[in-house]
Amino acid sequence: MELLKQPPTMRLPAEWFTGDAYADVIYRGEAPSRMRANMVRFTPGARTAWHSHSLGQTLYIVEGIALVQSRGGDIIEAHPGDVIHTPPGEEHWHGAAPDQFMIHLALWETDDATWLEHVSDVDYHGPRVSTRTRP
Repeated sequence: MELLKQPPTMRLPAEWFTGDAYADVIYRGEAPSRMRANMVRFTPGARTAWHSHSLGQTLYIVEGIALVQSRGGDIIEAHPGDVIHTPPGEEHWHGAAPDQFMIHLALWETDDATWLEHVSDVDYHGPRVSTRTRP
């Protein structure tokens, strides 16, 4: 067993995020492991740019309301305890609702993330479907 030293909280880059988002590295696997886990905190209205992961990504919503959208899909309003998976190569974004902070645990394998354009305010404020009412 090993107690891992945690690096300091890092502010995430403006090239990949609109608004303020911060990450704490929970786990960064050393080869041969490819496991990654970050606790990510978004200020109200903060969100990622469009992006994809070559091996997919899973988000566990810890606090607040998360907004998540795949390219061409509905904006999903996810709540604490919800688990969202985006498959390999699927373009998507995720972030906080406009009126509250949001925290999620991001889980993925080391991969080549492809970062694309920022999500426009018009797209961000589009209609939502809640996980509480979605079939």
